[in-house]
Amino acid sequence: MEPGTVVAWVVAFVLLAVVVTGLARRAGWSAPVLLVAVGAAVSFIPGIPPVHVEPEFVLYGVVPPLLFAAAFGTYVVDVGARRDSIVLLSVGLVVFTAFAVGWVTYLLLPAIGFAAAFAFAAVVSPTDASAVTAIAGRLKLPHRVVTVLEGESLLNDATALVLLNTAIAAIVSTTGPGLIAADLGLAVVGGVGVGLAVGWTVSTVRSRLRSPVLDTSLALITPYLAFIAADAILGSGVLAVVISALYLGFRSPRVQSAEARVAEAVNWRTVSFLVENAVFLFIGLNAAGIVRGAAVQVDGFWLTVGVCAAVIVALFLSRALFVFAMVAVFRHGSRYMRAQDLRWKYAAVVSAANVRGVVTLAAIFLLPPETPGRELLQLMAFVVVVVSLLSGILLPALIRALHLAPPDETREFADWETLMAEARARGLERLESVATDADHDRVLEQLRASASLIADSLEHEAERISEDEAGAGDEAASASSGESYVLAYRRLRRVMIAAERQYVIDKRRERRFPETVVAAALRSIDMEELSIRAAPVLEDPEPSEDDGAAS
Repeated sequence: MEPGTVVAWVVAFVLLAVVVTGLARRAGWSAPVLLVAVGAAVSFIPGIPPVHVEPEFVLYGVVPPLLFAAAFGTYVVDVGARRDSIVLLSVGLVVFTAFAVGWVTYLLLPAIGFAAAFAFAAVVSPTDASAVTAIAGRLKLPHRVVTVLEGESLLNDATALVLLNTAIAAIVSTTGPGLIAADLGLAVVGGVGVGLAVGWTVSTVRSRLRSPVLDTSLALITPYLAFIAADAILGSGVLAVVISALYLGFRSPRVQSAEARVAEAVNWRTVSFLVENAVFLFIGLNAAGIVRGAAVQVDGFWLTVGVCAAVIVALFLSRALFVFAMVAVFRHGSRYMRAQDLRWKYAAVVSAANVRGVVTLAAIFLLPPETPGRELLQLMAFVVVVVSLLSGILLPALIRALHLAPPDETREFADWETLMAEARARGLERLESVATDADHDRVLEQLRASASLIADSLEHEAERISEDEAGAGDEAASASSGESYVLAYRRLRRVMIAAERQYVIDKRRERRFPETVVAAALRSIDMEELSIRAAPVLEDPEPSEDDGAAS
């Protein structure tokens, strides 16, 4: 295919994903489901070439940025508080589901053998991070439920891929319990170790960068660096990407400038939007090819429907049984377990959030050609992905039926106001400690007066400066020989902002405020710092950071 044709298809692909997603949001529909449906319909149009992408490209090229974008915005403190539930779901549930679904698949299709059935079950066991985030983001769920769902979907891919590699080894050669344990241990240790190493290294480099462009460029290659490095030592690339993203997201307020943080957040939202929605469209575009390939091996239409239905039922039942059993154990266990406050209503939502996505579709194509019933297993995996996405449509109705209380936004806003007021008081203390007689009296008065406000309008401040300077020629003349008003205001306000940010970070360590409130306060401080940087300077301009980096 000519390069121009390839570029045209890519542009059309992205444009279709953007248009369909925009229409879905305006109509209040599920964007992932609509993208899959549109892609499937397009795939059956005569003349449309079959969509074929190497599964290794999906795993190496698509999965890392998706996982990194989802993990980077995850609250590490909340994940740590729910680590027991998340680990049980991301490891225990995946293993339990793989054996349950694999056993059902083998009973229904004994000709393919248990190894192939287990490989298929490992592929469909993990929930998808992008799909769960897309659903959870549209619903007003309690924060603890969102944390558990997102944490599970970020980590369970690593478990599933280890199980898949074990099953593939059983298909093409032999394996045993010792090899399985060794593979699992190496995957976990290697993935966590590489993730922490990459996170620390990138964080150290970031603390020395002064250019947001360089910082953002480094961020874009970080997920690939973590994935490739972990894969090179047979560790879990998925786990390495997630760990590095969580580490960098937590360290971001300490090592990045406000401009770099805001730019990176926007960039990852853009990357996540484009890749995530393109993936759902890609899933649908595979429909025609999978159906045609499976038609060769399928003995009968209704037999295939029955097998798919049985597998889906086993998939949903195994998740529900495990989740409700886990909640029962925690509610009637030790004092520590009861303190986790797991509720039956939360268990119902977690068990119903059973969506699959890109990892399942990519991993099923990793099955070697000699796998018995390979095309049929691919069709079954596609059906599982589509049905699980459709099941996500029922989540809002379930949440309404359970009367789950949404996050208390009024309380969160009150906590935010309290935290910001305390932070600004700390900033004012810092101002008093650094102010000297050489500083402008008007600057100090303005900073003291505005210390208790959320933010000042720079436009109004600029008008006030113009009026004051027009009526105070002597003061303006004396100031022109030294530091300008704007530069003095900017310098001292930056000192205050640094103290305010450090105060908020200290409160995060104390866990006095919810992580959502802490994150909102840090964003507010970043935005105010950016507004100060944008203040016009007509004399003695500071050198641009980008210019300094370029020179």
